[in-house]
Amino acid sequence: MKISLLTVGDEILIGQVVDTNSAWMGQQLNLAGARVVTVISVGDTMEAIHTGIREALDQGDVVLMTGGLGPTKDDITKKALSEYMGVDMVFHQATFERITKMFEVWGRPMNEAHRLQCFMPANAEILTNKMGTAPGMWMEYAGKVIVSMPGVPYEMQYLMENEVLPKLKKSFPGQPIAHRTILTVGEGESHIAEKLEDFEEELPEGFKLAYLPQIGQVRLRITGTGTDEAALHQILDEKAAIIKARFADIIYGYGTETLEGAVGKMLKERGLKLTTAESCTGGYMAHRITSVAGSSDYFVGSVIAYANEVKMQILGVKPETLDTHGAVSEQTVIEMAEGAVRVLPADVAIAISGIAGPGGGSDTKPVGLAWIAVSNGQTTKTFSIRAGKDRDKNIQYFTVHALNQLRQFLKQL
Repeated sequence: MKISLLTVGDEILIGQVVDTNSAWMGQQLNLAGARVVTVISVGDTMEAIHTGIREALDQGDVVLMTGGLGPTKDDITKKALSEYMGVDMVFHQATFERITKMFEVWGRPMNEAHRLQCFMPANAEILTNKMGTAPGMWMEYAGKVIVSMPGVPYEMQYLMENEVLPKLKKSFPGQPIAHRTILTVGEGESHIAEKLEDFEEELPEGFKLAYLPQIGQVRLRITGTGTDEAALHQILDEKAAIIKARFADIIYGYGTETLEGAVGKMLKERGLKLTTAESCTGGYMAHRITSVAGSSDYFVGSVIAYANEVKMQILGVKPETLDTHGAVSEQTVIEMAEGAVRVLPADVAIAISGIAGPGGGSDTKPVGLAWIAVSNGQTTKTFSIRAGKDRDKNIQYFTVHALNQLRQFLKQL
C-alpha cells in the first residue's frame, strides 16, 4: 500500500507550525506495513489544494490529508475536495446533532459557522471524531482512497488509531513489518557502524539496519518484512540480541524509552533520591529529569548555581577554589556535587559547570568545555567533555553526557 500525505495550511508553509502530523503518521503507517511515498504541503487556496490532491493521487494508492476542516473561512478543504471530485456538498445531520450535544455539555452556544461545518462531500463516509467538532472523511475516488482529517494533532491521532488504520488494514492487506529499536548513548554513529559492518552484511533479505543519530545518542533500528510473522519476530529478536551483546555498555534502553526515563528507573529500583546542581545548563537537566511521569518518586529538586555567589552560599563551594581553579573546573564541580548531597535531602547529586558559548571561552578553557561530577557523599567521580560552539546544542550535549555518567555511576551501586 503506497500512501501520500497531504497537509493543508499556510501556517506550515511559513514555518509558523511544524508538520509533526506527517512524522507521526509515517511512523504508524510504517508499523502497519504501508509505505509513505510522498509528503506534500500546500496553502489555503483552492488551486493549491487541487494541485496537491492531483500530485498525491498520482503517487499513492491512498491520500491522507490533514488540515482545513475548521469552522473559519480559511478552512476550505471540504469544498476543495467536493469540487475536485465533482460531487455536491450535503448537510450531515448526525454530525450536527453530535456537535450540538458537545456545545450543550460545554455550556457554550453554537454559531452559524459550526452549522456550516456539517456540510460534507456527498461521497464521504463520516469518521466520528470524539476529540473535536470536525469529523474525518473517507472517500473513494478514481479507484483510490482519500481520507481527510483535522490538523489538530490529538484529533488526527484519535482518528488514525480508531478509524483510519483499521480501515486501511482491512482494505489494503499487506506483508507484516516489525522493528526492534535499540537505544545507545556516548558513542558516535560512525564508530558504531564500523563495529556492525559484518552484522549488516549478514542480514537476511527483507531486513535492514538504520542508524538514527541524535545529540549524543544513536538509535539502532532493525526492520524486517516477511509473510511469516512468527518467523519475522524470531529473526528480529536474534539480531537484536547480537547488538545487545556487542554494545552492552552503551545501551540504555529499547523502543521509545528515554535516557532520563532509564535513569529514573534505576533510581527507583535502588530506592535513591536525586538532585542536580547546574551552572551552564541552567536547569535543563532538571527539566529533562522531571519530564518523566512519576519523577517525584526520586527527584527532590535542583540548585541552579549560575552565579559564583550561589555556588558558594548554597552549595558551599570554597572561595579559594573559585579563585584558584575557576568556576569551570574539576575541583568546583566536586564541591558543587558534594555540597548538593549535603544541603538537600538526596542520596545522589550530579553537578555541571561549563562554557556553553558562544562567548566566554579562553585558550585554556574554550567554548564547549564542561566538567561534571557525580557524588553520593562517599564516592565522587568526575568527567570532562568537549563540545562545539553552538550554545543550544552544547547545553543539550552536556545534559546527555551528564545523564549518561549518572547512569554509569548508578550501575555500580
